Amino acid sequence: MQTAKAFPAEFLLWILIVLSVAGCAVKPYQYTAGLEGPLTLELQESEPQIERGRPVAIVDGLGHYFFSIPSKLVLLNWDIDNHHISTSTEEAISTYLADNDLKNVKVRLNQYSPGGEWKRLVFNSDMPGFFRFTLGVLATSFYTIFPGRLFGGDNYNPYTNTINLYSDHAAVALHEAAHAKDFVGRSRGFKGWYSAMRILPLMPLYQEGKASGDAIGYTIEREMTETEADAYKTLYPAYMTYVAGEGLRWVPVEPWVSLGIQFAVALPGHLVGNIKAAMQDDPQKSPSVEKESPPTDL
Repeated sequence: MQTAKAFPAEFLLWILIVLSVAGCAVKPYQYTAGLEGPLTLELQESEPQIERGRPVAIVDGLGHYFFSIPSKLVLLNWDIDNHHISTSTEEAISTYLADNDLKNVKVRLNQYSPGGEWKRLVFNSDMPGFFRFTLGVLATSFYTIFPGRLFGGDNYNPYTNTINLYSDHAAVALHEAAHAKDFVGRSRGFKGWYSAMRILPLMPLYQEGKASGDAIGYTIEREMTETEADAYKTLYPAYMTYVAGEGLRWVPVEPWVSLGIQFAVALPGHLVGNIKAAMQDDPQKSPSVEKESPPTDL
């Protein structure tokens, strides 16, 4: 009687590597203009597009040194969810939004503003009401009850058209801005369905891959060599965590087991990302994002 052969570990590794490369495929970069329409929620005349939360040592310390440890371990990056965003990272996302003519996407840098987000949810008529007052209410309630200001988690909320950043990482900021570009460019009739489709199998892989590909393509177009290298090192393994998530959604496991699986699956992404980064030109030859301390007077 023959026994079944074990699934080759090498073959599984190659599958994960192929997924990490294919998922973040980079195409010739295309700037956008005129994506925002007449129903786009416009910023108030005196309202800044980018707002920064006041430093709160206890909250920011807990977020940086405790709650963000799992993310830091999986992505092997101390700047993830460090709640101390430099002016250079702010400049990177500001320039991206300007380059792609996204004037009314709200950006909150380590800021907790439930009142502002609920207001944006109510008045964001560019997102159909059915989706705003169902999935949008759930998303904004989660933001209110489990504030990223403490727990971290960079994200783009399509129901309020807001980017929330907690990591001092330019490539991560560009990735979230690319999500905004992707959603704003959708027709109003499809926008809600596009956000809801994220619950479907494999759909997160498409959306995350599209955003990462756009972010990396932007760094190449702008010759941001150092930021491009950082993008490979972080966005590739981050994408693999979504690959792991697709499997974990069907198999309930303990949190520590889930973390271990995500770390293991992220390793091929780290491998490919670091190889890609090593192939880049000398960072001294091209513009990059140098980190500077954030202002503390807000």
